[in-house]
Amino acid sequence: MENIQTPEIAIETKNLFIFYGSFAAVSEVNIKIEKQKVTAIIGPSGCGKSTLLRAFNRMNDFVPSSYVTGEILLQGQNLYGKNIDPVEVRRKIGMVFQKPNPFPKSIYENITWGAKINGFKGNMDELVEQSLRSAALWDEVKDKLKKSAYELSGGQQQRLCIARTIAIQPEIILMDEPASALDPILTLRIEELMQELKKNYTIIIVTHNMQQAARVSDETGYMFLGELIEFGKTK
Repeated sequence: MENIQTPEIAIETKNLFIFYGSFAAVSEVNIKIEKQKVTAIIGPSGCGKSTLLRAFNRMNDFVPSSYVTGEILLQGQNLYGKNIDPVEVRRKIGMVFQKPNPFPKSIYENITWGAKINGFKGNMDELVEQSLRSAALWDEVKDKLKKSAYELSGGQQQRLCIARTIAIQPEIILMDEPASALDPILTLRIEELMQELKKNYTIIIVTHNMQQAARVSDETGYMFLGELIEFGKTK
């Protein structure tokens, strides 16, 4: 018989509920996300997919009425355990938002900011070049590193935000509809980038675009009214 390898799990949820006050935005989600794959979460507006995504790096902590029951496990550790530092969680699990949100700083400083906060001791110039190369942006900006990130186009800004996330060397990258503000050509560039990035990172993407999920993801979860209805291989 063939030796079937068990896929490595990057992160998983066990009996996860996410509440806003008394409202359960996400109900009883059990999901295992495989390492170095692109996993898409799809479903209609308001079905809880972004809430689920933000729970993976505790971004919902910023919503005062939000709380979680159940577990989210990263390497067997519950991210909502008592002694877990949310800042450390966000270092391991980076996030790219729907609208590009570069800092009002130079391109160079956008990349180095998070690394400095996290005590990076290596060569900053190399880190900047490596991160921008990983985000397929280096050739376009290598002569403009001291210029404001706001001078870049929308697609470049989004790739800069991806480079900024890569610079802190996370294990997982969350993407919340990362191409919804971009035109079809720039969307394709972001999609191609995801295929490159999954060689080194686990990517979880929320998208309302079924075609995009079909193009970029290895696994897909379909959510409806806060529940995970189906989950499996994309095709």
